[in-house]
Amino acid sequence: MLRVIKPKTARSKRALDAREPKEVEDPRTVIFVKGTHTGEVVNGVFKDLMALKRPHAVAFNKKNVIHPFDSATNSSTTSSSAAGSSTSIASLEFWAAKNDASMFVVGQTTKKRPNGMTFVRMFDGRVLDMIEVGVENYKAMADFKTPKSTPGNKPLLHFASELFDTHPRFIHLKSMLIDFFNGEEVDSISLIGLEHVISISLGPTPSTLNDATSMSLLPSTYSADSVHANPLAAVASASFIANSLPPTAATSLAMASASLPKVHIRAYTTKLLSSGVRVPRVELVPMGPALDLVLRRAQAPDSDMLKLAMKRPKLKKTDVEKGLGKKRKNVEVDEMGDLRGRVHVGLQDLSKLKGRRMKGLQEERPGKKQRIEEDDGDDDMDDE
Repeated sequence: MLRVIKPKTARSKRALDAREPKEVEDPRTVIFVKGTHTGEVVNGVFKDLMALKRPHAVAFNKKNVIHPFDSATNSSTTSSSAAGSSTSIASLEFWAAKNDASMFVVGQTTKKRPNGMTFVRMFDGRVLDMIEVGVENYKAMADFKTPKSTPGNKPLLHFASELFDTHPRFIHLKSMLIDFFNGEEVDSISLIGLEHVISISLGPTPSTLNDATSMSLLPSTYSADSVHANPLAAVASASFIANSLPPTAATSLAMASASLPKVHIRAYTTKLLSSGVRVPRVELVPMGPALDLVLRRAQAPDSDMLKLAMKRPKLKKTDVEKGLGKKRKNVEVDEMGDLRGRVHVGLQDLSKLKGRRMKGLQEERPGKKQRIEEDDGDDDMDDE
């Protein structure tokens, strides 16, 4: 465990303050850790992912005895394996504090789980959640003889499947990949600055796995809007429900998870062409890498730790005066991010509505009507 360092100079104090929690966090620094056995496929994937993640990537070239998922085993494990698992978690927490990193990618190849990668997300120096995937059908970035994007540019992420919003496993993977590829927070981005696109799609969905069965894995209190607002909370609730199922239901759920479709990750560079209008025509050119992933083990975040991780700071007085942070009635944000409001008008009496005055539609005055009748009577008497 690291000792508490008290700053002695202004420079060291600024360095420690930079590591403190912020309202808008810095881009996540990812550490790529090699296990005891890594093959050519895992090494190639690490190299390409680091090229996409630079400059917020750190590589550990030496091999390490680390097994993150062994810490989640039950008491049936032996004391030696339990000690090794606790050492793995302690190593991750030590590296996170030393390098100011909040995410790890651990590569390990075994006979049972070949070409495996484990994404580990940290919070406050502790492990928040993990997800393990297996690499299949990998094509390196060097095999694509096309222009590459500039390192450090923010990519456009495209998730092409409804399961990323309905199935707990894919909701978890989507949240992890967004945190992995997401760079610095920006308010807006120009079309010229958007150099590459990362498309994440799924293979053919089995007939037993549709939107209805996917939503049934989530708690009944969760809707599509609540999943969008807090996806990790939905994953944690679904994991708690799965762990509390009877053995027969848990077995059927495990069999359904084994038939999940593959995840296809493709990277493209954008090419702007003339279109005859102000907005150019955009074409996608394959840049690499291209890899297929299969979902394996996963560890959902702890509910108490997740509550602390999702906690937001108090708003300033000026922001509260502007109406931020308060739920304003009849005001909503549409899918395009535009603020729309609804105005409720009371019952109106249209008979009192004053429109345009036209001679043909005006009502005759009572005195004027009486004078017209008298004139008509005088005309009749003159005729006699």
